[in-house]
Amino acid sequence: MDELEMRWAMNHMPPSDDKNLQIMSLENVAKARAFHRSFPQYDVTALADLSHMAKYLGLGGLYVKDERWRFGLNAFKVLGASYAMGRFIAQEIGKDISEVNYDFLTSPELEKDFGHATFFTATDGNHGRGVAWAAHRLHQKAVVHMPKGSSKSRYDNIAKEGATVTIEDVNYDDCVRIAAKEASETKHGVIVQDTAWEGYTDIPSWIMQGYGTISSEAAEQLKEVEVNRPTHVFVQAGVGSLASSVVGYFTNLYPHNPPKFIIVEASAAACLYKGAVKGTGEPAVVKGDLKTIMAGLACGEPNIIGWDILRNHADCFISAVDWVAAKGMRMLAVPLHGDPVVISGESGAVGMGAVAQIMMDDRLKPLRDELELGSDSQVLIFSTEGNTDPDYFRRVVWDGAYGIEPGEKQFVGHGRLS
Repeated sequence: MDELEMRWAMNHMPPSDDKNLQIMSLENVAKARAFHRSFPQYDVTALADLSHMAKYLGLGGLYVKDERWRFGLNAFKVLGASYAMGRFIAQEIGKDISEVNYDFLTSPELEKDFGHATFFTATDGNHGRGVAWAAHRLHQKAVVHMPKGSSKSRYDNIAKEGATVTIEDVNYDDCVRIAAKEASETKHGVIVQDTAWEGYTDIPSWIMQGYGTISSEAAEQLKEVEVNRPTHVFVQAGVGSLASSVVGYFTNLYPHNPPKFIIVEASAAACLYKGAVKGTGEPAVVKGDLKTIMAGLACGEPNIIGWDILRNHADCFISAVDWVAAKGMRMLAVPLHGDPVVISGESGAVGMGAVAQIMMDDRLKPLRDELELGSDSQVLIFSTEGNTDPDYFRRVVWDGAYGIEPGEKQFVGHGRLS
């Protein structure tokens, strides 16, 4: 693939029985949000209204859910990690999650009934920091493995939370296998991973439900600005847990008229896009080093329960190269006059970059028309992380790293798949 290409595939996969959609039911998400509300650090993150950018791009509205403020951790991942820990502990002591809140989880009573567990995970940075933070606050232990190439700043942020941290000489998916093996060999060891595989689905489901707090907040915030329903939702994907959480929640919220869902991946690790291209409904796997600036999306093996939701309800899959994310970072950091600034990291800004390219490049008109993006569209995107790697952020935003010259080839469309 030419490094300047951006590829897309509309979803024409055969549906499954859709049994996993209920994971993201409104009831399940309401339980997760109530759990998060019990944390003293909880607050609703901002929904940035980029009205001037929307007009510039030819959209009716453009809204960015800004997750850099989440629990003071600069990323959304803690929502899934904390809720999965709460659900696991509740299950172990025979309680419903509605009976288990922050005060209970930090009480002497719990220490007597449950004791301590060690939560293992693999991460590029944000998920591991969320696991480490939650374990620290809930008086548990955490072990975090990071793939080769992980940044020192992300490593340091995890270590500051008291977790045991290593950087392994393997990719993310192999780090997951290391963490799972160690958890299975450790007394009271638990793997907390936001991807699912055969025999490991409960905790990934709980993580997806935890992420549902973001969508629940966003839906309420849109109504506050008189947007009763987004027409289009762009969401980035690594293993697909956040993407399927968002798609599942909004499909349940608007069962008769859901938004169009566009899934955006890093081209180096575009397993969901490749599954859509294959067109059979079977997931695809991407192997290798998965080199991309979008470290949070550098995952080559999909969450199988998340994939099931996406194959049934996503409309389009986009494979985006690094310059798309870099462009999104710059546009959010230096917005049009009157719009709020959104500081978004490499994995957080790719949705913005994709929306901008689709609306600004006339060569993308076939996709724009297929998605029915225009002046009546109310578009929701997610900035899933802030400036989590300051050196890289400055290289992109200050120095113009990963730019693109005008007129260079930017896009290849697959069109309809048979």
